[in-house]
Amino acid sequence: MSGAVKAGRVLVVDDDPRLVRLVREVLTAAGYEVMASHSGERAIQAVAVDPTDLVLLDIMLEDTDGYRVARRIREFSDVPIVMLTAKVSETDMLAGFDSGADDYITKPFSSKELLARVRAVLKRTQRTGVSTSGTIVCGDLTIDLARRRVLVGERQVYLTATEYSLLYQMAVHLDQVVLHEDLLTQVWGPEYRGDVDYLRSYIHYLRKKLERDPSNPTMIVNIQSVGYMLATPTPEAMGRDA
Repeated sequence: MSGAVKAGRVLVVDDDPRLVRLVREVLTAAGYEVMASHSGERAIQAVAVDPTDLVLLDIMLEDTDGYRVARRIREFSDVPIVMLTAKVSETDMLAGFDSGADDYITKPFSSKELLARVRAVLKRTQRTGVSTSGTIVCGDLTIDLARRRVLVGERQVYLTATEYSLLYQMAVHLDQVVLHEDLLTQVWGPEYRGDVDYLRSYIHYLRKKLERDPSNPTMIVNIQSVGYMLATPTPEAMGRDA
């Protein structure tokens, strides 16, 4: 076994025994401990009582759908979730992100792609960042770096590990433009540096969680064809007198 691989525990949730067997063989050979569930409801219970490092979750299950399972898991856990799907439309991808997924893999996939995605998700969700202490304030937004806690006013906002990492990268460059490729590289890894549509999807959901009016954002600002900036809102944008 290669010493470069940091083993973790992976829960595979799929009702196709052949796919489960393939995933188990590939990940076990790479040093991961693999558990499996053919039921969405049992998978929710498994995550609740037996913590794991990553969930590979099929969208289409016999007893429920992966979106519902992901939302239920997000009620009590921030474990990384990678959706397995035969669907490739933007609508399906956005639905996965909206339910709390950190990434997705389109079927059929190769062993190489599976390992690359699993490693990339675990790497970015385990990354602590350069600074782990202090607080960053941007208008009504407060980011407690030590606790990885995000507040809008007095309201605590739940972010997935990937969403937090994206917000963090913009926050540590407050009021500065961060290039698309830099955000993609820092949050997802160099293999994602050209996937701007992927980045836009996450920005969309960050705005839904953080902005007063997501359709007219004042904090997470798009610099056309260049990048994004976490900008300190003006008093007018915050609805206050100057």
